[in-house]
Amino acid sequence: DISALIALYRPGPMDMDSHNNYAKRKNGLQQITPIHPEVAEPLKEVLDETYGLIVYQEQVQSAARILAGYSLGKADVLRRAMGKKKPEVLAREQIPFFAGMKEHGYSEEAAQAVWDILVPFSGYAFNKAHSAAYGLISYWTAYLKAHYPVEFMAALLQGAASNKDKTALYLGEARRMGIKVLSPDVNESVYAYSAVGDVVRFGLGAIRNVGEQAVNDIIEERSGKRGKYVNFLDFVRRVPLNALNRRLVESLIKAGAFDSIDPNRRALFTVHEAAIESVVDLKRKQAAGQFDLFADVDGDGEDEDAMGDASISVPDVEEWDKKTKLNFEREMLGLYVSDHPLSGMQSVLANLREMSIAQFIDRADRLPERTQVVLAGLITNVDRRMSKKGNPWAIVTIEDMESSIQCMMFGKVYEAAAADLAVDTVVQMRGT
Repeated sequence: DISALIALYRPGPMDMDSHNNYAKRKNGLQQITPIHPEVAEPLKEVLDETYGLIVYQEQVQSAARILAGYSLGKADVLRRAMGKKKPEVLAREQIPFFAGMKEHGYSEEAAQAVWDILVPFSGYAFNKAHSAAYGLISYWTAYLKAHYPVEFMAALLQGAASNKDKTALYLGEARRMGIKVLSPDVNESVYAYSAVGDVVRFGLGAIRNVGEQAVNDIIEERSGKRGKYVNFLDFVRRVPLNALNRRLVESLIKAGAFDSIDPNRRALFTVHEAAIESVVDLKRKQAAGQFDLFADVDGDGEDEDAMGDASISVPDVEEWDKKTKLNFEREMLGLYVSDHPLSGMQSVLANLREMSIAQFIDRADRLPERTQVVLAGLITNVDRRMSKKGNPWAIVTIEDMESSIQCMMFGKVYEAAAADLAVDTVVQMRGT
């Protein structure tokens, strides 16, 4: 059934309503009827497993061999000709097919009935081996998702790490499944996404400007005898110099990677440059031999004043507001993780739209041309432009809690909405 489902979920079979007919026949809700009474018995063995419906390319070939006397090679030529969907090619192939069926005692009416089924189907059909291979993968992934959901979602997120739209979609799915996805953490995260008990932990490698070697250095230091980092200043003091540059540390702060040990991101952002400069200066002096012989007073191999300037401390300042905090998080991770500007507005969005943005993206190539759809989301960017003729237009990016999409607005539509196009505004978009 999985194999058949994969083969049926394609334009050819769906245009013929084969996917619905298959389900109805399987469940006894529709009578199994032959393509034509004359071919019912000859094709019984070929079509029984799919409830009288043609589902696979091999069934097309078998029908040609049984009904028209085609060889295996000639049947494959017919299959490929049908796949081209060119009228002149099909017209050439129709003549020998009809002749072959006539030679085998079938009427022209039967030949036409079979041809009318084979032609529209074959152009988009899967072969059975192809469907079975995909079906096996589908079974494996469904099994893993059901029995090892946290590990499965961690692997899925890592596989989509470079695609923010897919990552957002999978994060939404994880949350729907009741799996908590935690922000990256300098004390807990590895490079990739990881399953930790019943939660998924963001990898440090998902943060912009954070390379694999720097992550390895951070992990190696916290795995040593001194253990996890106690606070932000302890982190700055202990990590190797190549993991101690302003851009990297700033990215860690904005992504929330220090939240478990120093939760005020704005305070860390305020002090990080001075802290880094102090430690870098001290470590360079140590490397040059300019250090205090009595600095290591307890014999643990560490300079007790490794921050250099003892006056440096994390200030007591008010945290960034939610909007700023989330915008920085999105800048570093490509999406919102700890929260979302649309949190609590799911029911509002559901009432404003026909489908989610992710659902539309998934279905777009199967919708008839110029189908009107209604979406809703938060405006995250407005790119106002001018055409060569001097007419204003815009590319507006909107996102919901799963994905984002760009919408182009021209002419009177743009003029009517131009004044209302502002970042962080929740909107309904209607278009084709």
